Amino acid sequence: MLFALRFDLRNPELAGTTAADRYQAALEMAEWADRLGCASIVLSEHHSSPDGYLPSPLVMAAAMAARTSKVTFAVAALLAPFYNPIRLAEDLVVLDHLSRGRVDLVVGGGYVREEFEMYGVPMNERGKRVTEVVRTLKAAFTGKPFEFRGHTVRVTPGPYRAGGPRLMLGGSSEAAARRAARIADGFMPAVPEVWEFYRDEMQRLGRGDPGPGSTLVATNTLTTALTKDPEQGWEQMGPYFLHENNAYGTWQAQNDAASPYQSTENVDTLRAEGPYRVLTPDEYAAELKASPVPFAFLHPLCGGMPIDLAWSSLYLFEREVLPALAA
Repeated sequence: MLFALRFDLRNPELAGTTAADRYQAALEMAEWADRLGCASIVLSEHHSSPDGYLPSPLVMAAAMAARTSKVTFAVAALLAPFYNPIRLAEDLVVLDHLSRGRVDLVVGGGYVREEFEMYGVPMNERGKRVTEVVRTLKAAFTGKPFEFRGHTVRVTPGPYRAGGPRLMLGGSSEAAARRAARIADGFMPAVPEVWEFYRDEMQRLGRGDPGPGSTLVATNTLTTALTKDPEQGWEQMGPYFLHENNAYGTWQAQNDAASPYQSTENVDTLRAEGPYRVLTPDEYAAELKASPVPFAFLHPLCGGMPIDLAWSSLYLFEREVLPALAA
């Protein structure tokens, strides 16, 4: 069975932990996941967030790569408008060597106005900057000289993996979907309805049919935690789920962005709506067994979840869910 972990390292005041302690826990969880055969660890990026959302996923990926040997990493999404493309290419080549080719990217354009103001980047340049970053990275990963803003440059050393990290695009608009078909290695939609634009553009360009839809959207926005007592689990974990949901919901309402997150008033309403679940190990194992392709996507430190509570959920996954699926 495949499973993946996600980290964004939100650390709101209600968490009562330091960022250093949370980062240390994430590194230890990466080691734990690597030992158990985890398929992928996903790291996300935002800037100037009041709750300390991870602003530097490449540094975190490097630290995790140094403490693991098999698990792959995906930065999803790397916010392209805020990077110098050449500096980014150099950092990624170093990370590619440190990880021995275990890092891929989902490149995004961003949507939070405060981030663009922080970096002094006009929001109407998002598409242009995403395109420049992707094309620059692809050229840099050849290891050969190429033209960049009117000059011939070369990024050295060449990547560890031939062709360098895989470059997918993320997004929630028709423009992002069609851009992905034109310039990227794949598309990770934030909302399912834009997949058809990607599929249409891929076929129009003669690049093949990627299929009727992406199941990754639903999987990656469903947060599951494990406990022996779901009622007690909701009491303990609910405030952190609510924080994450409403933090995303506020960003997306303020910035008119399509999203699976909608702010809600309380934990009871959030629980009824279903994007967050607290299950027993038996319930989760039964659900995974019934799936044609069992895949667990876990977000253990979600919303500032207390570290011991996050470990409790992970240990139940290790000791009861994985053995049940192996039986």
